[in-house]
Amino acid sequence: MKLNDIKDNEGARKGRMRVGRGIGSGKGKTAGRGQKGAKARSGVAINGFEGGQMPLHMRIPKRGFNNPNAKDYAEVNLGAIQKLVDAGKLTATDIDHAALKAVGLARGGKHGVRLLAKGELKAKLNFTVAGASKGAIEAVEKAGGSVTVPTIVPAADKHAAKHRSVQKVIAAKKAGKA
Repeated sequence: MKLNDIKDNEGARKGRMRVGRGIGSGKGKTAGRGQKGAKARSGVAINGFEGGQMPLHMRIPKRGFNNPNAKDYAEVNLGAIQKLVDAGKLTATDIDHAALKAVGLARGGKHGVRLLAKGELKAKLNFTVAGASKGAIEAVEKAGGSVTVPTIVPAADKHAAKHRSVQKVIAAKKAGKA
């Protein structure tokens, strides 16, 4: 046997059906689409179409709102952190998003970790997180630790500050001309 003798078994590769190529093909005339009507035509997209009746997805009332600008925080309870400290899985005293992610507590959280006060914390730990509830901060400080929440200037405030500086420049120019 040679390389040029190798071929597939009979019927292993089936050619595609060529519809609308005359009556001799077996799929001529209507090309398997039946007769007349919208479904026989080309360019039909009728998913969810109910014959002119108001479709179900339009009849059902809509509720709620998905905020596209919402922040995604991984919410972590103090009790869960204390469990990991007791089990010896969390040994560091300085804890941030990366440390919590490494032990499997902070899943997701594109914008950081938010510390919540559920549970009790006995270990002295220092947290650097994106946010923390008032109760969580009190509980951490009561245990002898600290919570650092970096302050980020919102975009709206940046714009307002820039706008004020432009106004000052304009006022200075007017004062100089007068």
